[in-house]
Amino acid sequence: MHTLILGGVRSGKSRLAERLARESGLAVTYVATARPSDDEMIARIAAHRERRPSHWRLVEEPLALVDILRREAASDRCVLVECLTLWLSNLLWAEDEPRLQRELAALPPLLPELPGRVIFVGNETNLGVIPMNALARRYCDLAGSLHQQLAAGCHAVYLTAAGLPLALKGPALEGSNP
Repeated sequence: MHTLILGGVRSGKSRLAERLARESGLAVTYVATARPSDDEMIARIAAHRERRPSHWRLVEEPLALVDILRREAASDRCVLVECLTLWLSNLLWAEDEPRLQRELAALPPLLPELPGRVIFVGNETNLGVIPMNALARRYCDLAGSLHQQLAAGCHAVYLTAAGLPLALKGPALEGSNP
């Protein structure tokens, strides 16, 4: 079963993903796409590290998500990808358009081939005003398209707000995130 969890900044999406990974009963591989680019991001990464169980396997990969998923997904494993929109940002900032297009095109059709459980986390960027600059508009357009394609291929999709999960597809979840 593959799951997509979307939400705004500090909406509870990461905690929900971690809860679902723990509840899966499978060995967990945490795929971190963030780069420690400034003090604020370093602090966010540290907070995520502190919250994760020490026995979870960690793979840090900012760009080659498709390759990592092919390598890490297994019938006895839950792979938690944190986060899709940071991965997309990294690809955009790499200024390698062919690679960006290859990675984005390869991910959605890969879903049915992935064994085990995969949980994707992404920031919902398209609930506000249209950004003023072209790069920000492109980012939001690409994120929106990516999320739609992954939602179509996932068994469950949740939107989080105020720590509460709203089931958009799949079973409802009980209560707030821990």
